[in-house]
Amino acid sequence: MPGLNTASIADISFTLLILFLVVTSMDEDKGLTRHLPPVSTEITPPAEMLERNVMRIEISSDNSLSVNGETIQVEELRPRVMQFVDNPDNSPSLPEKHPVEIYGLGRCAVTDGHVIQIKADRAADYDTYFQVQNEIVAAYQQLRDQLARKRFNKPYASCSEEQRVALRDYYPQRVAEEYSGQKGGQP
Repeated sequence: MPGLNTASIADISFTLLILFLVVTSMDEDKGLTRHLPPVSTEITPPAEMLERNVMRIEISSDNSLSVNGETIQVEELRPRVMQFVDNPDNSPSLPEKHPVEIYGLGRCAVTDGHVIQIKADRAADYDTYFQVQNEIVAAYQQLRDQLARKRFNKPYASCSEEQRVALRDYYPQRVAEEYSGQKGGQP
């Protein structure tokens, strides 16, 4: 009985493997890049926080947006967040400022006790939620960039890691999230 010639099967298998690796597309993970704050026992519970230190952003099931009970458009959110976080005039209705020593910046008055609280209805669109998140991140980036240009004469992106840490200490990003409703968000 003659034997079956299997000499070319390995070549064919290898060629098919290469073909599938070249033709197959891999999905990339999408989402928000977030660095969670370290666990701390010094964090004040939200119930004990001063009202002036909390900015409440609500996304309703019909995708309308409100800040501290006032309905606004998404485009209006960035300047409001910037005003809230910076409190340039030390207004009594905005977060209180505390003097702190920041390495690289010296003694500064910062609003390090502020919290931006996002409450999203589970029936709201993801698009609205991501637009809100993008505006908040853009507000912090714009504030840090302005301070970098003022203190270091260069944009935030060109700063050293040490300078970036100082800028993040000056404008710490403090965002809390909460969800309401029964349904999941719509794509």
